[in-house]
Amino acid sequence: MFNKMRKNKGEGAPLTKEDVLRYPVPNHVAIIMDGNGRWAKKRALPRVAGHYEGMQVVRKITRFANELGVRVLSLYAFSTENWKRPKSEVDYLMKLPEQFLTTFLPELVAENVKVQVIGRTDELPDHTRQAVGRAIHETSGNTGLILNFALNYGSRAEITAAVQQIAKDVQRGALAPEDITEPLISSYLMTDGLDDPDLLIRTSGEIRLSNFMLWQLAYTEFWFTDVLWPDFTEQHFLQAIAAYQRRDRRFGGVSAR
Repeated sequence: MFNKMRKNKGEGAPLTKEDVLRYPVPNHVAIIMDGNGRWAKKRALPRVAGHYEGMQVVRKITRFANELGVRVLSLYAFSTENWKRPKSEVDYLMKLPEQFLTTFLPELVAENVKVQVIGRTDELPDHTRQAVGRAIHETSGNTGLILNFALNYGSRAEITAAVQQIAKDVQRGALAPEDITEPLISSYLMTDGLDDPDLLIRTSGEIRLSNFMLWQLAYTEFWFTDVLWPDFTEQHFLQAIAAYQRRDRRFGGVSAR
């Protein structure tokens, strides 16, 4: 049915919101936003210029995802490995959440977006933590899209911390070994309370997960594109969702088609 609809529009014809809203949209979309530095290099600009442009795309895609009815948008903003980058770049990246959340906070509140963060926020600079904390507080009552920033996040560290806490709870008698199930492990992760992503988008042509939500992405549909994140548009987002809608999600079972 969906392929027939696409043929009627013509091969390569731009998708519209109405096209994808005819079918269920993914509840949770996760994005590895890659290519800011390469975008800047292609234009003989400093890498931070790419990060600034990428921030504008975050605003645009957040608004658009909310319009489409996506319930959770998880963005890989800064990994535990990103501290290895030059200090000047890291310092700028640590200012971006403050700039984004301060500039766009009234808009996020008005559009009923709720801000959440996963990652080791205790290791972030004070000004970054304060900006994040303010955004979380001022949007805590919102009931629309959950904008989930992965900030100083690494999935292996997340899983390791969860295993350590489970071991401590077993040791003190709060858990028995037979209590340890997949749902219980999920409840010890930073994403507790969020459904696993239905769709993962990665930009810039890289085809890897880069230590992002390794547990949560077990049955997620992946969509990769060569487009650099600062060039990512609403049309690309629609293409990713349309590709997701064509997938047959079996979760290890037999196709119903």
